Amino acid sequence: NWDDHAVNHHVFEAISYRAPFFDQAISALIEDVYARGLNKRVLVVVTGEFGRTPRISHVASSGGGVASGEKGTVQPGRDHWPRANTMLFAGGGIETGQIIGKTDSRGEDPVERRVGPLDFLATLYNHLGIDGQNTAVPDLSGRPIPILARGKVIPELQG
Repeated sequence: NWDDHAVNHHVFEAISYRAPFFDQAISALIEDVYARGLNKRVLVVVTGEFGRTPRISHVASSGGGVASGEKGTVQPGRDHWPRANTMLFAGGGIETGQIIGKTDSRGEDPVERRVGPLDFLATLYNHLGIDGQNTAVPDLSGRPIPILARGKVIPELQG
């Protein structure tokens, strides 16, 4: 997993362990999508629900995990950071090789082209052919609840 808190494991050892597996798997998936001509129909998205702190923290280990020191060992890690995040998109007919947005020099806050989770969701719905603004599901009493109250499709990610 990517739960990079210092109490869970040593962040640098953990990424050294995980990155080659992730790189091989995601590369193979993207290459297969394009090789089979599915790159217009299939959108591959890699994301988490938040970013990670721009600064490394040093906290005592819980002792769990393959990349963790013994319990109590102070090791580096990164905590939750909702103010900035990184995502990867491939296929879906989108133009590849883009960077959308920019953070400040410390990687703490967006300074250009800020988008949020609801924009991301609107974009995914759009790729699936769902009008998130005008599609509703009934709640337990039968009242229609919009699946997306707000959020705008990210134009750079439209196929």
